[in-house]
Amino acid sequence: MLTYEENELLTRVTGDAPMARLMRQHWTPVCLIEEVAEPDGKPLRVEVLGESYVAFRDTEGRLGLLDELCPHRKASLVFGRNEDCGLRCLYHGWKMDVEGNVVAMSSEPEGSPLMEKVKARAYPVREWGGFVWAWLGALDAVPEFRPPAFAPQEDTPVAILKIRVPANWAQIHEGQIDSAHSSSLHSSDMKPARVESASADDKAWYRPSTDKSPRMQTETTSYGFHYAAIRKPIRNARTHNYLRITEFVAPYYSLIPPNNAYRVASVIVPINDDETAFHFVAWGGPSVPSTAEWRAFNHAVPGRDLDGKWRSKRTLENDFLQDREAMKNGSFTGVLGIPNQDIVMWVSMGSRVQRHTDTLGASDLAIVEFRRLMVDAAQKVAEGGPAIGTGGEVAQALIASHEGIYPKEVDWRTLVDARKATQAAE
Repeated sequence: MLTYEENELLTRVTGDAPMARLMRQHWTPVCLIEEVAEPDGKPLRVEVLGESYVAFRDTEGRLGLLDELCPHRKASLVFGRNEDCGLRCLYHGWKMDVEGNVVAMSSEPEGSPLMEKVKARAYPVREWGGFVWAWLGALDAVPEFRPPAFAPQEDTPVAILKIRVPANWAQIHEGQIDSAHSSSLHSSDMKPARVESASADDKAWYRPSTDKSPRMQTETTSYGFHYAAIRKPIRNARTHNYLRITEFVAPYYSLIPPNNAYRVASVIVPINDDETAFHFVAWGGPSVPSTAEWRAFNHAVPGRDLDGKWRSKRTLENDFLQDREAMKNGSFTGVLGIPNQDIVMWVSMGSRVQRHTDTLGASDLAIVEFRRLMVDAAQKVAEGGPAIGTGGEVAQALIASHEGIYPKEVDWRTLVDARKATQAAE
């Protein structure tokens, strides 16, 4: 367990908190490209790390990200007019372009020198892998954008669902890197089957194991850590292991072991200390679903399962619409959709878990590693050091999760190294 003070380091992500400073040393996925796809479309409020911004695509298709409040009298630019290559504040007609330059001041005399003296704060952005990535750190030292592992190429196929979750970022990450829970919580959707390796269709995911108590082994990396969940396979259990290797790439995403059709990632971005933008991504592989198919499979369809702000219609107040009759008839949770089942757990904990009161077991080894790693990383930043994962020792595009059935004498770490070598050669 963590002390109260360590938990504060882990979970506080706003203002000058060390974890917020750590995250601002990385390119941050701040919204989906689809949310700002239309030139001269509706401006988008972007909330991340306790701050509010406005994103908009101008007449020529260029993307801008500015502080939400107008530099004049601090009215919100989210309600402004997006027109003629700029965002115009409704209050006095001041207009900013995507670089933050003030290009019109309706309330000021013609030729006013004020226009040359004022500039809205604008942030570098990059569109990649279905996300808009922004540099929210120091603008005098903007690093090169590095493609994430789940979109190594600009044309990598991706399908993304998004849900705004009223829970702290750390407990969501802990849920995503926790292989042990899937054998219970998701047992109605991740089914044991006599398959050669993990498989998927439009109804469920299938695994070659009935083992609900995996042995866990972890290894720290320069970018985070990876771990193996080692289970008994259905076939050849005496001589083989079923290995599921998960990668945590600090601070924003995890790579979940793939299936035969596509690979899986989760991208977790703090909105503030008590809310998080959770993204579940299908990518790569021979049969990546469309975005519509992916959201339907996971019961996370905007307008049906989610409201217009990406919030689930399943809430703590309505008991997450849990169906107890369905539970009697075979559903383990009474909740449809793998992410929705996770969200019930995350939100039921309270918006920020008090980790000095929980009790961990042998299957929580990856959780222990995540907490130790990120508390130490935040402490290092607090002392003036660099953020974890900024050294660039390993290209993120070479990091990959893995799964499969192997003879017991095979060390899972060699599989990870072999995968990186193969990708590098390609």
